[in-house]
Amino acid sequence: MTATLDLAKQLIQRPSVTPQDEKCQQILAERLSALGFQIEFLNFADVSNLWAVIGDDGPLFVFAGHTDVVPPGPAEEWQYPPFTATEADGFLYGRGAADMKGSLAAMITATERLLANKTIRGRLGFLITSDEEGIAINGTVKVIEELSARGIKIDYCLVGEPSSTDLLGDTIKIGRRGSLSGRLKVKGIQGHVAYPHLASNPVHNVLPALTALTQRQWDTGNDSFPPTSFQISNVHAGTGANNVIPESMEIDFNLRFSTELDANTIKQQINALLDRENVDYEIDWHLSGEPFLTSSGQLIAAVTQSIEKITGITTALSTAGGTSDGRFIAPTGTEVVELGPCNATIHKVNERVSIDELEQLSHIYQCVIEQLLL
Repeated sequence: MTATLDLAKQLIQRPSVTPQDEKCQQILAERLSALGFQIEFLNFADVSNLWAVIGDDGPLFVFAGHTDVVPPGPAEEWQYPPFTATEADGFLYGRGAADMKGSLAAMITATERLLANKTIRGRLGFLITSDEEGIAINGTVKVIEELSARGIKIDYCLVGEPSSTDLLGDTIKIGRRGSLSGRLKVKGIQGHVAYPHLASNPVHNVLPALTALTQRQWDTGNDSFPPTSFQISNVHAGTGANNVIPESMEIDFNLRFSTELDANTIKQQINALLDRENVDYEIDWHLSGEPFLTSSGQLIAAVTQSIEKITGITTALSTAGGTSDGRFIAPTGTEVVELGPCNATIHKVNERVSIDELEQLSHIYQCVIEQLLL
């Protein structure tokens, strides 16, 4: 058993359902401390955060990731119990195998191999949280705020999210779309459906505005991002009776938006449209993150060259997918790239990662460190 596989199994066997860490970070901290890293736990509320760094000056390269996982769902639906870390048919099965305890293990063993024989020129860090799969308010975002207050600037950050599609390294993420959610409450006047003149139906009142929002071309995207997308996710109105005009209506919606827009502009445009349609409304907004993009720089070159060296693959650069903690790191001016295992089974029953690709990932990570800090 390789060191990477062994460590991945240790981490998967701990049921660290978000925001719990179940001492996964303690395992990582002990390995890093043995290498000479300065260890600090920056915990906020019920979230565990590990900050570890080695080196006194020079460029700072950071591995970022999370120890929390999504709930496994019914254990009986899994081929193997979700927290036993089972090896079968060349794969390692378990919740978090691909997202992203396998990546964490690869980061640690890459660092151990490199520092066993070489001395870095610069600083190497780890930023690990247990709040990536949850509401993400006491994890990476708080650590970045703390580091910024201390005047610590991360130059390069490699996030271990499962970026690959069919083969390890075939895709890396160089950015992510922004995510803005809203809960729209439309006010009306309740009444009997037989006497609509005595009521005001919020469903009828808002339909023209919703149609306009869903048909609107927000932008045309750009070379790195697809056009902004508006999607309604939930609708609720009424008492359940078919003869009562509802008093109000609630609509949950989300926009995944490109760098052509920002959250404030979107809010202004939606408010203006609703006002033009004379809708009586309130909106509660939640911004998960603005879009970010690493369009060029040393990190992209280091990652793509390392992938080609270890796997022979020419990687594709992508901004597709959901949000990641890179959205909290990139605004500080950091070059951010995401590279991890294949993502076909993440958040699913029988999540798994290829054991051979896990070992390859560790060597890619080592190669990236060498290119940036040696």
